[in-house]
Amino acid sequence: MAKIILEKEKCIGCGSCQALCPKCFQIGEDGKSHIVGASVNDKGNEELEIEKPDCAKTAADACPVQCIIVE
Repeated sequence: MAKIILEKEKCIGCGSCQALCPKCFQIGEDGKSHIVGASVNDKGNEELEIEKPDCAKTAADACPVQCIIVE
């Protein structure tokens, strides 16, 4: 299992993650990215465990502010 973490404060809402990995990311009403089905941790970041993070890794690499972490 892998974990996707989205650091919400850093997100600028460019939409590259949604374009590259729409099954994991979507732009919310606040104009920022959200992980589909994620929970929010004590730091205010979104987290989701996923079996195959292939496109999430691509989205993380493409993020201009590097607010997506795949562990």
